[in-house]
Amino acid sequence: MNKFISEVTNEDCMEGMARYPDKYFDLAIVDPPYGIGEAAGKNASRNKGFGKKGSKKICLAKDYGNKNWDNKPCNYEYFIELQRVSKNQIIWGANHFIENIPQSNSSCWIVWNKYNGQSDFADCELAYTSYKTAVRMFTFRWNGLLQHDMKNKEHRIHPTQKPVALYKWLLSNYAKQGDKILDTHLGSGSSRIAAYEMGFDFTAFELDAEYFEAQEKRYKAHIAQLKLELV
Repeated sequence: MNKFISEVTNEDCMEGMARYPDKYFDLAIVDPPYGIGEAAGKNASRNKGFGKKGSKKICLAKDYGNKNWDNKPCNYEYFIELQRVSKNQIIWGANHFIENIPQSNSSCWIVWNKYNGQSDFADCELAYTSYKTAVRMFTFRWNGLLQHDMKNKEHRIHPTQKPVALYKWLLSNYAKQGDKILDTHLGSGSSRIAAYEMGFDFTAFELDAEYFEAQEKRYKAHIAQLKLELV
């Protein structure tokens, strides 16, 4: 099995990043709050009969409870610190708060086509990157109970959870072996699993104790399953 660092702490990311010197991480892949209220029960109200009158209610969204961490996006100081500790950044949801990101001009945005069909979830999600290459698109269905890879369906534990396959694609295209990866808002832990499978040193922070414990359980179960498959 892989012998790489996977260090995750239950703390505020600003306190966590303060421990590291300038440009310590090669790449930060982050999914910070967008400020659109998805954590406050909004997610559970989605996809209920969207479309023509009389349409069936398919793929109902899961209710993750009511929290307040997505009431507002991260501020300018967060992005200053993120750019201080990392050489490059991939920032999901930046179209919601681009004015908070210093030096935010970029030719390389990433488009995740979620292949949602008729639903009131966004058709795509956008990520700003600090790279100077072309816009790229990753297509992977992620619509309620429907997922692109139904044989390896992921259990959803977080309202803004992203698939492991998305993070593996990002690491394949924007990181090189030996890079140190940072995630300041770990959430469901998909980025951690992807980094482990691909052999990257990984550091992350998660402020919410409930989500922290949930991703720990998910990560350990995933590693245990990988070990069983090697027997």
